[in-house]
Amino acid sequence: MTRRFRDVAERVLDALLADAPEWALDLGDTRGAGRLTDHSVEADSRRVAVLTDALGSLDEIDADLIPADDRVDLEMLRTRVSADLWHTAELRPHTWDPLIHSPGEAVHALLERDTLPLPERLEALAARCAALPAYLDTARTRLSEGPGMPRVHVETALGRLEGARTMLAEAVPALAAEHPELGSRVEPAREAALAALEEYTSWLRTELEFATADPRLGARQFAAQLWYTLDSELSPDALLVRAESDLLATEEAIAEAAAEYAGEPRRAGQVAEVLSALADEFETGSEGVVPACTDALEHLYSRVRELDLATVYDDPVSVVPMPVSRRGVAVAYCDPPGPLDPNSPSAVPPPPSDERLRRQPTPTRLPPPPSNERLRRQPTFIAVAPPPEDWPAERRTSFLREYNAGMLRNLMVHEAVPGHALQLAHAARRRGHTRVRSVLGSGTFIEGWAVHSEEVLADHGWSAGTDPATRRTNLALRLVQLKMRLRAILNAILDVRVHAGDLTEAEAITLLTERGHQEEGEAVGKWRRALLTSAQLSSYYVGYAEVSDIARDLARERPGEPVGRIHDAMLAHGSPSPRHLRTLLGLEGPEL
Repeated sequence: MTRRFRDVAERVLDALLADAPEWALDLGDTRGAGRLTDHSVEADSRRVAVLTDALGSLDEIDADLIPADDRVDLEMLRTRVSADLWHTAELRPHTWDPLIHSPGEAVHALLERDTLPLPERLEALAARCAALPAYLDTARTRLSEGPGMPRVHVETALGRLEGARTMLAEAVPALAAEHPELGSRVEPAREAALAALEEYTSWLRTELEFATADPRLGARQFAAQLWYTLDSELSPDALLVRAESDLLATEEAIAEAAAEYAGEPRRAGQVAEVLSALADEFETGSEGVVPACTDALEHLYSRVRELDLATVYDDPVSVVPMPVSRRGVAVAYCDPPGPLDPNSPSAVPPPPSDERLRRQPTPTRLPPPPSNERLRRQPTFIAVAPPPEDWPAERRTSFLREYNAGMLRNLMVHEAVPGHALQLAHAARRRGHTRVRSVLGSGTFIEGWAVHSEEVLADHGWSAGTDPATRRTNLALRLVQLKMRLRAILNAILDVRVHAGDLTEAEAITLLTERGHQEEGEAVGKWRRALLTSAQLSSYYVGYAEVSDIARDLARERPGEPVGRIHDAMLAHGSPSPRHLRTLLGLEGPEL
């Protein structure tokens, strides 16, 4: 049965990857590098049939007859296939969300990473450019025949189309110039793609006037989306109750920290005053955002190693401005090398102690990967979006006050070390019997780990020392971290009350600015993000609660174990959802 499951799992994964070539290329699978996803009606029918067959094949596996590690892979794969089937047959976002059809993703991966040798990248670019006119025609057809588009989705898609236009007009010719003999192959396809993009953009601008659909999912669809996103039985109502309770507790914690920082008794309005003073103290300009993040990252590598909070690898990490084609939803993201890329850390052969690691209750620290020139050329990108130049001065100022240099320190904890970049570097080194956990990752665990890491670093302090200046610096980080915990909790509250309730924009802005102490520009952006996404905003809070509970319970199971080895044990299994990580660690306990 074990062999049968692993064969079925690989076939199902191949079907998923073949159906979504842009996603596959992001993962490092280059077999579909020249293709684009088919969103036609006929493709929907084929997709439903394939997913239904895949689900049937997985249901035939007797989970009681396979090892726990494979059983987790089975459940993760079943959840993913079920989610894809629900999205295709019921939610159908490709019929109302133009962001699904944003063509920038088709080009971006081929420009950004050298997963393929340059001649093959250019051939793939030419093929994708040649396919873009038909791809955009299909997008227009599906969106025209759908239930209607929400205005916020159309506005965001138009912004991203400008980024795609820049890539086609400037970046593709620049890359083609590095291999002139292929220019004649790329140029006609690029010109046709650019013309099709301009035509599609013009159509979408016209449609903006008629984009009046409600972006809220509604209670029933949101509950399903929450289930598939979190991989948890937590209901929207239960999530809301837990989050509102934790909001009160966190408000108490940040009030105590603010009073200590101010050196005076607690009083009304003190938290807002202290956070405003920190924004003044850590003021930075637009041109200083990326350098501030780079400086923070350099410090964090040293600090996390000094504290031994987890094994830190020497994989390259670069802070870059976020591409315009990916802006409009989040302020920052972490983009590691694709786990299926043969040049990524996941391709490094496992160390001889791999079997021993699986048997020992306390994993030893893995050695760094061997030197490899191509490996060193595959960095993890931490992309940060500075405020756009066309924003009004007041909005740019608001953004820079929210993301001051002190806040950017905490952002780099979350996005880089010991957050996403470190966690994903561990995940890339896991060796499994299938590719399931290389390809599929739980956003609940990934975001939960990053928020948990913020708290861990704040507990230990930005710097060592007990002198007044260092204590003040560390307390400033604690205040920012608690503000971010408020944000994570409010993300979940906003998510539920927008999609399963009737929260208005004015109510949301008041909630975020008054109880979350967010700048108005950040609050407006979060409102838009809540409308553009569903359930993803809940993953930060739910993941944090579940991952922190696992860290606590594992420490109880292993008294005296250093925190770094506790964290290494948690990071040794890829990125499964927290409930599956409990199984893999041998922990009992209820879900959140």
